[in-house]
Amino acid sequence: MTLYQPEPVEISTRMRPGEWTEESLESLVGTYHARIMEMGANMAEVSTDIERNDDGSVKVAVVWNKPANAGDEDAVTGGQAV
Repeated sequence: MTLYQPEPVEISTRMRPGEWTEESLESLVGTYHARIMEMGANMAEVSTDIERNDDGSVKVAVVWNKPANAGDEDAVTGGQAV
């Protein structure tokens, strides 16, 4: 039995007008990327979607699209005990 779950992992948020700037948005995306990478993703498996709405709000989603079969648990957890 393996602990690997191939479902995508998503970190996302929505911010209203005035709650964000271009600089804070860039920082937020960087933080989300770092979190996903800490979970074991590589950049080729990560996608970022930034939706800017006409009212000034923004929706951010960083998704780790996991492969269907990553092999054994050690490959998924970087050899760490689970």
